[in-house]
Amino acid sequence: MRRPKIRNQDRINSILPDELILEIFRHIGDKSSRDACALACKRWRHLERPSRHTIRLGASASPDALVKLLVRQFVNVRNIFIDERLPISHPIQGRRHGSDQSALSSLRLHFMTDEKSGSEESEPEPCYLSDAGLTAVAEGFTKLEKLSLIWCSNVTSEGLKSVAEKCRSLRSLDLQGCYVGDQGLAAVGECCKQLEELNLRFCEGLTDGGLTELALGVGKSLKALSIAACARITDVSLKAVGSHCKSIESLSLDSDCINNEGILAVAEGCPLLKVLKLQCINATDEALKAVGVSCLSLELLALYSFQKFTDKSLYAIANGCKRLKNLTISDCYFLSDKGLEAIAIGCSELTQLEVNGCHNIGTLGLESIGRSCMHLSELALFYCQRIYNSALLEVGRGCKFLQALYLVDCSNIGDDGICSIAKGCKNLKRLHVRRCYEIGNKGIIAIGEHCKLLTDLSLRFCDRVGDEALVAIGQGCPLHQLNVSGCHQIGDAGIIAIARGCPELSYLDVSVLQNLGDMALNELGEGCPLLKDIVLSHCHQITDVGLAHLVRKCMALESCHLVYCPNITSAGVATLISGCANIKKVLVEKWKVSERTKRRAVPKPLVPPAQMA
Repeated sequence: MRRPKIRNQDRINSILPDELILEIFRHIGDKSSRDACALACKRWRHLERPSRHTIRLGASASPDALVKLLVRQFVNVRNIFIDERLPISHPIQGRRHGSDQSALSSLRLHFMTDEKSGSEESEPEPCYLSDAGLTAVAEGFTKLEKLSLIWCSNVTSEGLKSVAEKCRSLRSLDLQGCYVGDQGLAAVGECCKQLEELNLRFCEGLTDGGLTELALGVGKSLKALSIAACARITDVSLKAVGSHCKSIESLSLDSDCINNEGILAVAEGCPLLKVLKLQCINATDEALKAVGVSCLSLELLALYSFQKFTDKSLYAIANGCKRLKNLTISDCYFLSDKGLEAIAIGCSELTQLEVNGCHNIGTLGLESIGRSCMHLSELALFYCQRIYNSALLEVGRGCKFLQALYLVDCSNIGDDGICSIAKGCKNLKRLHVRRCYEIGNKGIIAIGEHCKLLTDLSLRFCDRVGDEALVAIGQGCPLHQLNVSGCHQIGDAGIIAIARGCPELSYLDVSVLQNLGDMALNELGEGCPLLKDIVLSHCHQITDVGLAHLVRKCMALESCHLVYCPNITSAGVATLISGCANIKKVLVEKWKVSERTKRRAVPKPLVPPAQMA
């Protein structure tokens, strides 16, 4: 974007006052447009910087220095997200003007895996954000409202104390994977009286003392709390949460050290609870009974890996939690059809249901859901060997608003079940099927004929699905995403039908298709100009010629996986890199990447990348 000039006269900067330009910037929501404004001239850059409210950082070579740079340049930041799980990477070609703008580049490209050794190309040894960097954040961004420090392992209580003391408007704090101690958490409780959200997952340095102090300090404001793998947080501190945090609406607990006593305290002390996620293997029916009696506003319940819960728990939830909309039960071996039937009758407003590995739940339970839960919009069945086609028949009859269906390793569900869904659930937008070997062309053809809103289809390792099914999908569904990895009967004809019928396709995974060739790639290039991500790994028939056709027309391509494609050579990889201006990630054998291609793809950045919004 350039500043308009007419006959050497600056008709904008000479007339418009700062206040009006600032007001224009406030109405620009798109990040790329803001970046363009910042590059127009020095005055616009100076005026635009205060409008940036969010910083996102991955791992960087000198995080403390980068933070200090950002503090000097952007004074009104409210939200900071630092995630050191993200690797150091380099921006693609395209140098920006000015060192500050170079720091903001977020385009990345990775070359991974060596076909012969199987090892990934080593990343540079990262450095980590320290207490000094966190102190710079606290002193520079005193208006901070949201702070996320994901796996920032060098941050301690000292850094957290500085944030607590300086950033008293803090509302959301995520410390996942940080080894902070009780002193830092106590300081947050003492100073941050507006804190509403706190994530303490994998904070191994915390004990009951720190959480108790926090509950005493922010009990009136705290609304969401997450705890996982904190071995020294027990029922003692949960009692404090139940006593002082009356406004809690969301609680997530994953711990072997928490028993009935702690859950009972929270259930009885936090009547506003709407979201409850539990993975506490020592809890029993007594805990869920208390939830059913006291938490009448509960809307989401997720139960993971319980060996002591029985149908009595679901009876209690069904009797008390009439507002329940979202239920997940995973690896709860003693729950049966009777419990699910009780939920269907008592919680008829249910919209989302996930059953994962609960081997005693079968057809009868799901049939009850189909008959009673007419508002169901999402259904996920994972490893449900006792659920048969008749269950999906009832879902198809009763759940007209179903929009998403996920089936994984459901060996007794076949074409008849999918046909029932297709004919009854015409609002279906997403269908994901994996390793359901009884589902074939008949069921998927029915989806293509009846589900005209389907945009996301995944059929991984469904051996009976072939080209005929994809022809029906191409003719009937406006797909944006398609995954047919491992569907060995699919070849050029099926993918060509998708290319001709789904012009808005943006994601495609055709890995492990042995019959796929260059003709399909050519058609994809012609018919799918919006394609951004494609996975071609283990496709033995495709060659550099087909890849060149794809690259020439798919100008939006950002990611391409080409591992174990024997007829793709270094020349094909070079064509991909040079022909795709937006490419960010290529997965390919290391030996297929020449030094010249590497230099072209990943020039060394001037400073570590960051993202501003």
